[in-house]
This record gives sequence, structure tokens and C-alpha cells, in this order.
Amino acid sequence: MIISSSQEQSKKGEITMKIDEANRPAAAKVYIDYRQPFLDTIEGALTKDLLIRDEDVQVLHGFDSAEHAQAYLSSGMFKNDVFVGLQPLWGADPDVKIYAVA
Repeated sequence: MIISSSQEQSKKGEITMKIDEANRPAAAKVYIDYRQPFLDTIEGALTKDLLIRDEDVQVLHGFDSAEHAQAYLSSGMFKNDVFVGLQPLWGADPDVKIYAVA
């Protein structure tokens, strides 16, 4: 569950990935390598968090609008860097969702 203390509604992008435990350090490196560039250069980016659970790995992206969240999925950073770095680590196709946080 995500609860936002902001008075304004924000948007979250959630990418859930099945990544074997042996590949999780490599996935964490991709997250670390692109976290700050994401926050510094992607329009509307507010937050980026990595959640590691026994069953999967999630990356939560905070945006100021659904349009900016959707645009990130088409960005060069996502398609050429993040996607390329993570794809060999996936045990299945990722589940990508964009939703509002009240």
C-alpha cells in the first residue's frame, strides 16, 4: 500500500519484475545507476524507489502527471538503458502499471 501525504494527487508508475535471487544484485545496480539521472532529467519525475520481496522486485516511480509517467516508458532512458539493462534478468515479462495516489 502506498499512502501519499501530499495534498495534490500524484501518479505512480509500478514495474513488477520476476528476477531470480542470483540476478538481484545486477538489477539493483541498474536501479542505482539510473535513479539520479531519472530524477534529474525525466520531466515530471518526483521519486523512484526499489522494493525487493521474496516473490519479485518492484520499482515505483513517482510523477506529477499520468502523461509524464506514460512518456517515461517511451523515453530513451527507459528504452535504451533501463530496459536493456534489466531485460536479460527477467524470469517473465514485467507487469507495468500507472495509477493515481490519493
